[in-house]
Amino acid sequence: MTNKLAVFDCDGTLVDSQHSICTAMVRAFDEAKLMPPERPAILSVVGLSLPVAMARLLPEAESDFHDHLAERYKRAFHALRQENAVSEPLYPGIADLVHDLDAAGWLLGVATGKSDRGLNLCLTHHGIVDRFVTLQTADRHPSKPHPSMLQTAMAEAGATPETTVMIGDTSFDIDMGLAAGARTIGVGWGYHAPDDLIAAGAHAVAMDSAELRGHIGAP
Repeated sequence: MTNKLAVFDCDGTLVDSQHSICTAMVRAFDEAKLMPPERPAILSVVGLSLPVAMARLLPEAESDFHDHLAERYKRAFHALRQENAVSEPLYPGIADLVHDLDAAGWLLGVATGKSDRGLNLCLTHHGIVDRFVTLQTADRHPSKPHPSMLQTAMAEAGATPETTVMIGDTSFDIDMGLAAGARTIGVGWGYHAPDDLIAAGAHAVAMDSAELRGHIGAP
């Protein structure tokens, strides 16, 4: 019997980290003596691997400079952690949904543009890290929407595309899920508009955790 697997994006899907992400991005650009992007532009690239995100925010720069900015961002985010200034609250209903899916026999995973360290710290802080059997990050994979993260999650969980659902708040998540052959559910509380998720091909879009529960088929 093939396992049922629900894979979640992290930022904008499980947790609302926009304040910390935007603060770290502004610091990174400030330190490079560049005009920081506006908040909507920053949120539009959340979920991409950092160098790819920087390339979208600063397309006229060379790839080496994108890598340089990505490192500045990592240092800025680490500094926020040192200052106890990182804010990554779970969205309403997510903790209960994760618990109930796990109890119902679903296997759970995460596919995120975060680093291994950042994801582990986030999930551990909320006491849910042990609920997830597969954690895939930008440290070990090409950027979304490449399907590598989701394909590896399915392999580790013993799932198939037909028994897997990818849940995320950006078109990158939907594109990745479709590229891997999985069912895709968008969430309307994150960083891309619901219309963008529908346009990307999401099989459904949930506007709150109760609606998400229904789309997944959770108890």
